[in-house]
Amino acid sequence: MVMTTAFDEYIKRNPHLGKYLKMYEQQYGITPELQEQLTYDMRYIQKPNMIYPVGGPIFVHIYRDPGSNEIVYVAIEPELTEKEKKKRREIMDEIFERVPKIEVEKEPDLKNMISGIYDDIVSPKGGFLSHKNDKEISKQEYELIKYFVIRDTLEYGKLQPLMQDPYIEDIHCIGLDEIHLDHKIFHMVRTNVKFNSWSELDDYLRTLGERVGSSVSEGHPIIDGAMPEGSRINIVYSTDVSLRGSSFTIRKFTEEPISIVQLIKFGTCSPEIGAYVWLCLENDASLFMCGETASGKTTTLNAIAPFIPSDSKVYSVEETPELKMPHETWQQMLTRDTGQASGNVTMFDLLKAALRSRPHYVIVGEIRGPEGAVAFQAMQTGHPVLSTFHASSIRKMIQRLSGTPINVPIQFMDLLNAAIFQQIVYVNKVLERRVTSVEEVIGYSRASQGIVTRKIFSYDPLRDRHKFDGMYNSAVLEAKIAPRLGMEDVTDIYNLLEKRARILKGFADANIVSYRRINQILKAYREEGEKALPFEIR
Repeated sequence: MVMTTAFDEYIKRNPHLGKYLKMYEQQYGITPELQEQLTYDMRYIQKPNMIYPVGGPIFVHIYRDPGSNEIVYVAIEPELTEKEKKKRREIMDEIFERVPKIEVEKEPDLKNMISGIYDDIVSPKGGFLSHKNDKEISKQEYELIKYFVIRDTLEYGKLQPLMQDPYIEDIHCIGLDEIHLDHKIFHMVRTNVKFNSWSELDDYLRTLGERVGSSVSEGHPIIDGAMPEGSRINIVYSTDVSLRGSSFTIRKFTEEPISIVQLIKFGTCSPEIGAYVWLCLENDASLFMCGETASGKTTTLNAIAPFIPSDSKVYSVEETPELKMPHETWQQMLTRDTGQASGNVTMFDLLKAALRSRPHYVIVGEIRGPEGAVAFQAMQTGHPVLSTFHASSIRKMIQRLSGTPINVPIQFMDLLNAAIFQQIVYVNKVLERRVTSVEEVIGYSRASQGIVTRKIFSYDPLRDRHKFDGMYNSAVLEAKIAPRLGMEDVTDIYNLLEKRARILKGFADANIVSYRRINQILKAYREEGEKALPFEIR
């Protein structure tokens, strides 16, 4: 077998990788490329064939299947022989016997605890590691069995490769079909991971339900919750409700959000749109991120958060924790559903509490009901508000806000300064997320008995470019922000917008895309000006 030297070191530590490569090469006659990291440009590769590591003994193979012509995602993990599976079961039985006997004063580090019990059960003996029944376990078996013990007790079992892969956005499981993924680079892909029986799937979902603190059953078949590391899960249990069998969707949590500069490099928005939002958030404007499901609303909301001055108090309200604010004074609030009306805490309740906690910015994870009217009350009392909202156009946004159950009076609609609209579009036959327009809410017209709006940015799908339509025509920039900044000539605000756009382009050109790094630089820029920038403004 022809083997590239790039794989050699990995194969030494992970023999199962070499076994997989040999099998694949025998079947297809080619060897995949090794990629230490993926880049966004790889989405344009028509026939990808690459393997990348995701940590520990786990690797992922992405390739286009010659038979079906679809992109396939193969999770490469070590495998246990039948003898090793038997040893694992015996060790697991012993671990479960010992766990209840261990007492700790503080919340234990479960992984260290289980590892300690494992090492106590499996101890060195005569060059081998021996189980209590004198069944020899080699050093290789020791590591292999320990991996599966930790994976299946404290992690996510057969979903662990998918949960560990940083390039996965969503995990979709429908019955016993192969699990599908929304991949950040290759979009929807089919995996080799699946549940082999209904009992295995149902047991797994019951375990997941316990981990998110909400038992799932025939009587309580639908649950939403946050998993221990922050990912969001929706479970639909029972064939009575889900006709193709129990199903679930996991929205992966990322420790560090995507930055505004990364969105600019993706083409999601332009530097000018970023600069417009920067000026808005520095000057207490209220904005909604609008679009349909999976259009990137929450991603954009997280990305623009560093534009809010770092000394601001931010108060956020969500049903499941998806927001990541970089501010030290961040009051993060979550709803509570106890199943009993007396113990519930709703978005409406938390937004009312926000008005008494003296925040600078109020952020609502998503407005869907009566809490929308409270959000507009917050704007009326001088609190700028950010939120996501399901609407594909400014007209539909106003219709939903003014209709039941939100019921915002049409005359108050101009308390919202602007709305950003995003969509999933095709660019060169590849699905991408794009800001398709930015619309300002000008005010209520008695003559037409409707809301006057103005398009400030538009998107040209043929050229895949954003156009600034608001030059010398932006009410937010000229009537709200320029006077606030003390500009005698309000048109000077456009020079400041252009400068901010060049700064954001400077970040992109210098490939400074880290969310945390950008937040640090923006904080220093507010205090020190241009000398805080690690590049010259062109």
